[in-house]
Amino acid sequence: MSTVPTLNGQVIGQAHYATRALLERTIAPLGVEFHQLLALNVLANGPVEQAQLTQRITSTLKVDEREVRRVLTTLVDADLAQSDPDTATRLRLTDAGRAVQARIADAVAGISARLYADIPPAEASAAAQVLTLVTQRANAELAATEHTGAGNASIAA
Repeated sequence: MSTVPTLNGQVIGQAHYATRALLERTIAPLGVEFHQLLALNVLANGPVEQAQLTQRITSTLKVDEREVRRVLTTLVDADLAQSDPDTATRLRLTDAGRAVQARIADAVAGISARLYADIPPAEASAAAQVLTLVTQRANAELAATEHTGAGNASIAA
């Protein structure tokens, strides 16, 4: 007899970490780490102010600004990103960065196609709605605890 698990942080986390491990294994031959992947994906849409890019990555990955600066420095050092010639405060992809990001996008598309195949569209949509709501609520709680300096940590999320 199969039982359906209860939707909770553990189930969501297991899906996240399994998917992330698969993605990291796929991008490792490209010499790209997970945090760099997000920056490359953002930069694929065109030059971005470094402050905006930093805010996007810190809010998405829940890492501090020092980690984001490290990530951006490694992208520049690897010649995957560079300062925009129009303004030094913006970063943009180099030709090499665009090529790597395109390979990453292809890899992500392949992984997604395999993992989400056969999931009925209505179920996928419902899951996306629920996960979006959970993310919004968690972000709201994080923002509230940042302002008060207090946290309500719970292991049984």
